[in-house]
Amino acid sequence: MTEEEKKARIAALNDALRFRGIIPNGKIVLTGDLAYETDDAEKMTKIIKALRSFNDFNEDNDPHGEHDCAKFTVDGEEFMFKVDYYALDEEALSEHPEDPNVTIRVMSVFYSRDY
Repeated sequence: MTEEEKKARIAALNDALRFRGIIPNGKIVLTGDLAYETDDAEKMTKIIKALRSFNDFNEDNDPHGEHDCAKFTVDGEEFMFKVDYYALDEEALSEHPEDPNVTIRVMSVFYSRDY
């Protein structure tokens, strides 16, 4: 697999996690201050909808073409998501983020101010 094919595969897996919320060996976690606001169902729904519909990837926010990090706005508040790739034991980084059989994707969603 070429480097470009790997990047495209990583982007597709990241997009699948972002769009669906659940994929094999993938999870989304709320971190920072956002993790304490999960009782506001309306706000969480808006954030998840914005996360799923985000598609403004460009050279500035996605220089490697992996769709692994970006900012988005909901009701005037800025949020971010960031995808990290771990080995199946979750103790080390994955050496092959393009392979979902050996990689656990963790998408963190948080207020931009917490970054």
